Amino acid sequence: MSKTDKKIDLPCHLQPFLDTLWLESGLSKNTVEAYQRDLLGFATWLSKSDTDLSSATRQDILKYQRERIRNGSKVRSDARLLSSLRRFYRYLCREEFRESDPTAQIESPHLGRPLPSSLTEQDVEDLLAQPDTIQALGLRDRTMLEVLYATGLRVSELISLKIEQVNMRQGLVRCVGKGNKERLVPLGEIALDWLQDYLVEARPAILNGQVSDDLFPTNRGKAMTRQAFWYLIKRYAKQAIIEKDLSPHTLRHAFATHLLNHGADLRVVQLLLGHANLSTTQIYTHVAKERLKSLHTEHHPRG
Repeated sequence: MSKTDKKIDLPCHLQPFLDTLWLESGLSKNTVEAYQRDLLGFATWLSKSDTDLSSATRQDILKYQRERIRNGSKVRSDARLLSSLRRFYRYLCREEFRESDPTAQIESPHLGRPLPSSLTEQDVEDLLAQPDTIQALGLRDRTMLEVLYATGLRVSELISLKIEQVNMRQGLVRCVGKGNKERLVPLGEIALDWLQDYLVEARPAILNGQVSDDLFPTNRGKAMTRQAFWYLIKRYAKQAIIEKDLSPHTLRHAFATHLLNHGADLRVVQLLLGHANLSTTQIYTHVAKERLKSLHTEHHPRG
């Protein structure tokens, strides 16, 4: 627990519950501390009416939720609070400190499915145009962006690519994704052209005599870190005056969305992204639908 939390007198049964999370559930330190903050917040609120955390009722929880909502709490924060309370009261029931769980008849807030932030095709063109390809590092960066957009790879997959994983003749990249699963992804002609130029002109200059089997090494001869590549994306996005909320998966999202916008089959997109379940890929159909709706509204005479 944090130093600040240690100074607080914990309500009855809370410390044993937290110890259980540590020892039995294998939760991370941050997660356990989040549980503690949620429960201490509720306990502090209950203390104003001389009620103990362990004996709170369903009505107490609902009243606390309503007060938090009036004070502007976010839905995700409310959902996590209820999860913390639910786990605590189930622990009390299991250990026979309570007979009933006051959270049993309380529904979790509906979070909805967050749509991934995506770039328009023009945004992508603007972003790809930013690296200075006269310079070896700029040509490397442009090639990395082109390959990322052409394949929909995860950033972690891109930076870990080895020379042997690229088949220039067939135009394929062999990727090792989550769960150590392999998949083959087409590169496309434009990405292949950039990759060919990079391998001939830029990569040898970057390595400067060093030996590396990494496809996209740094000038130290090592693979680029995820954080370093993310910094590059943010820098080039700033240069391109792209003010959207970007993430390390920005080009992966654009890859999937643009494929669907141009009529690609959802199953094909699933295979290219390396999703184990189609339901994971279906989030992009919502993005595509939003794009189609906006186009209809903008261009249709009765939109």
